[in-house]
Amino acid sequence: MALIVQKYGGSSLADAEKIKSVAQRIARTADADNKVVAVVSAMGDTTDDLVALSQQVSKNPEPREMDVLLSTGELVSCTLMAMTLRSMGHKAISLSGAQAGIRTDSSHGQAQIADMAPDRLIQELDNDTIVIVAGFQGITEDLDITTLGRGGSDTTAVALAAALGAARCEVYTDVDGIYTADPRLVPAAHKLDEISFEEMLELASYGAKMNPRSIELGMVYNTPILVASSFRDEPGTLIHGGADMNRQVGEIRNRVSGIATDTNVSKITVLGVVDRPGIAASLFEPLTEVGISVDVIVQNASVGGATDMTFTVMRTDLARAEQVVQKVANDLGSGEVVTASDLAKLSIVGTGMQNAPGYASTMFRTLADA
Repeated sequence: MALIVQKYGGSSLADAEKIKSVAQRIARTADADNKVVAVVSAMGDTTDDLVALSQQVSKNPEPREMDVLLSTGELVSCTLMAMTLRSMGHKAISLSGAQAGIRTDSSHGQAQIADMAPDRLIQELDNDTIVIVAGFQGITEDLDITTLGRGGSDTTAVALAAALGAARCEVYTDVDGIYTADPRLVPAAHKLDEISFEEMLELASYGAKMNPRSIELGMVYNTPILVASSFRDEPGTLIHGGADMNRQVGEIRNRVSGIATDTNVSKITVLGVVDRPGIAASLFEPLTEVGISVDVIVQNASVGGATDMTFTVMRTDLARAEQVVQKVANDLGSGEVVTASDLAKLSIVGTGMQNAPGYASTMFRTLADA
């Protein structure tokens, strides 16, 4: 008997019929003499709808209240899934992130898992109950609800798999695995049978669908992750770091394993920044304080003691970031703050590319010819 943790994304749970279909998959796994924990995301576009609803009542809702609001989406799909399984004759129970023992820090909106205490979950599994857990959420030591950020249900699933010593974590989405590029943009992209944790972490960090934190957890705790389709019974992609993977990595060294694209990108440029030590810290520290992550940073060569500084943030953070940066720029006596949102980030990922010539020239030639 194996313990398997499964995760189902919002597109797999968009309506009642899809919930029933997923319930059948969960039931088949349990009927094959497995203990099953299923982590679920909010149905369809529920999270986006809740964000839009909050904007109708408050332009700047409190992060704590937003976490309470957004956590309800996963609770809906969680309880509906448990109801569906019970109607099929299976023992099933729904648990919130707090009930499942997911303890986090107090960084509302981007909380990090601090500890796992899955005692209640283990008790239910010992009673041969299928446990459905609301993803994306946890609770602080002060009993405040938190959310783990976009893609947080992936993190929930892998963290639970690691804490429970599961045989593997299965992540079911609307695609049947990890592709060399986004198949919606590149029809010729092909599916990978397997990929190393290290390469998948790079792809995830640069925009591929998996949450980077979930890959980090899988790598640290050596928990294999299978990415497959919710809608088709086809082999997916296994993310792992076993002996076979070491052999494969050796064979494909100096080759591109995948291309990641990210359209949730905006650019901010601060013109005429005084070029002296500590200025960059003065610009980026206030962004850190409000929970905004900065990605690519480019600083021009200094001319006349001043430079232009450009960096990227998530498009969803642009409005807040622009407010913070404008205030800092005014305090520093810098020039204009310019933003752009019609951008995308394209990244090539592979093992050993740094020591092999030609990849940059090939990439830019391909872009120029496109």
